[in-house]
Amino acid sequence: MKVIIRTFILSIIAALALTGRSAEPEMAPYVSWKLLQPLGLRESAPIDTMPYNYYQSAVPSAISPAFATTGNQASAGEEMIYLDREPMSRFFLHDAKRFWLPSEKKARFFNTPIPMSLVSYNTGGGREIAQDYFKFLFTGNISPKLQIGALVDYPYSKGSYNYQAAKGFTWGLSASYTGDRYELQTYYNVFNFVNKENGGITDDLWILDTEKVNGGVESVDPKVIPTNLTASHNRVKGKQFYMNHRYKVGFWKETYDSVYTDSVVHRELVPVSSFIWTFAYDSGAHRFTNTNSSQEDFWTNHYIQADGTRDYTSYSSMRNTLGISLLEGFNKYAKAGLAAFVTHELRKYEQTVDTIPINGADRPAGLTPYPFSGKLSPKVTQNLLWAGAQLTKQQGEILNYKGTVQLGLVGPAAGEIKADAEIATRMRLLGDTVTIKGYGEFSNTTAPYLMNNYVSNHFIWKNDFGKTRRIKFGGKLDIPHTSTRAQAGVENIQNLIYFNSDGLPVQHNGNVQVFSIRAWQDLSWRALNWRNTIVYQTSTDESVLPLPKFAIYSNLYLQFKIARVLDVQLGIDLDYYTRYYAPSYQPATMAFCNQKEIKCGNYPYMNAYVNMKLSRARFFVLFSHVNQGIIGGNDYFSLPHYPLNPRRFLMGVSVNFAN
Repeated sequence: MKVIIRTFILSIIAALALTGRSAEPEMAPYVSWKLLQPLGLRESAPIDTMPYNYYQSAVPSAISPAFATTGNQASAGEEMIYLDREPMSRFFLHDAKRFWLPSEKKARFFNTPIPMSLVSYNTGGGREIAQDYFKFLFTGNISPKLQIGALVDYPYSKGSYNYQAAKGFTWGLSASYTGDRYELQTYYNVFNFVNKENGGITDDLWILDTEKVNGGVESVDPKVIPTNLTASHNRVKGKQFYMNHRYKVGFWKETYDSVYTDSVVHRELVPVSSFIWTFAYDSGAHRFTNTNSSQEDFWTNHYIQADGTRDYTSYSSMRNTLGISLLEGFNKYAKAGLAAFVTHELRKYEQTVDTIPINGADRPAGLTPYPFSGKLSPKVTQNLLWAGAQLTKQQGEILNYKGTVQLGLVGPAAGEIKADAEIATRMRLLGDTVTIKGYGEFSNTTAPYLMNNYVSNHFIWKNDFGKTRRIKFGGKLDIPHTSTRAQAGVENIQNLIYFNSDGLPVQHNGNVQVFSIRAWQDLSWRALNWRNTIVYQTSTDESVLPLPKFAIYSNLYLQFKIARVLDVQLGIDLDYYTRYYAPSYQPATMAFCNQKEIKCGNYPYMNAYVNMKLSRARFFVLFSHVNQGIIGGNDYFSLPHYPLNPRRFLMGVSVNFAN
């Protein structure tokens, strides 16, 4: 611990020394953007250099006001604010880690006249429960048109409870080129995450009433609490390669010298249309192992072997999109951009090879009989084809909109429909600009292949699920003058696929509706600030889609300056959600399963912190779960048998270097 503290202090000193140099360059205006798929249109995105709540990067449960997690950093988790939850992916075995993995939605590109390096590191806990998180981001322009970037992301946590350690490593390279006619945006990411699986603690009384199971002693070291599993591991890894090419066709607009009319002083291309090619390759793998044969009774079924588990499943996707667009704004009548595209995707799945006879005398004793006749193919290839169109208006201050529709034509995608739209307008109110947004989505999509066909040691299924239909619409309101935001939405899901209490996927033969209202309200008086978020959501069928009805995030803090240069945020925050039947967690498939035995929630999780910023350095000191055993009792389970981290001390630093 002393070494960590020394390293932390030296890091701050070095950062402050660098940020305090009188000869430091002026910070040029940086531009950052994300991509609107499938044609790679640019949308502005903020750069993560804000001091507010920087400390939350060290608290896994702070991802959302209602976040179901197995506990520590880089572990499995599920979003319980339903309108923020992403649908099940094509490779469900990665979904529990999606908050830590790179993706197309998270990809960012920059234009930085001065190269920028963003280095972050936070740490905490003692030797046995150490938690460290290192992040590095570099971006710089080789020329005004060409940018390159790199990233490293390394979370590591031993966990507060036994056999809970988790770590991950992500690295990536990116580049963008913005020429008069040709544009390019590309990245390459590689990730590898591994974590131990303890299956939860054996008896919740170790947390709820320690004296009963600890010989009358009130407190216990969390590391000695027995767990269901001691030799199980999950590993998820993958690669992502993305390229978006755009070639623009148009006419040159020339500006002449005011004195010498035959002298051209500036030529600018006015693009009329463009041709787009987007290529995306995505591969992933999941491996689950259990080497302690005496703990195999944690699972009911054993289809391949009874003395241990070695499951392996992999997936790859190669997607090509060709498009042509009429660009927005090339003349006064072109008020919007219109594009048409076609997408082809090649998917491959590979699963655990089962060489054991499914029945008869040759099938070893002790193995579970197959749930169906015949075996699943260990390797499958799918060809899918869609056609679609996109309408966008990104220019202008009064009205902006975007909409995309695509229809499935070939393969498992045949008959699919995906459509989404968003419209935003601004108006003057109370001396400020109010933003109003409306959005809608409709989809009729085929069940992911692995929901219909899956083989492993403990779970085998063969289903014939129908298409899932979703209708989602809502609106957002932003009033800067009163620091008020609001959002309301409703979603109807027909034929929802979910995991039941046995850990098997099932399809609900009916409709489930979710209605949600969320409000953000910030209050301030001099140095005192109070930021609040409240969410109300209700599900029409809690047995199919259980959700906490209320979730609250509240942050009370003082914000002030010291010596006119040091920004300080000193406060305490709280996450709270009402009790509900939280999903159980299945380690073998990393799936969250419905259950009707244990409720979680009705517990305030509080953090006391000091968050500071000096020049381009951010740093924090955090006392997380400060209310443990003081306010709210001891029922701090996020999932059945998975308690949240106990009280701990954490600290971190982030420096934005202008090189």
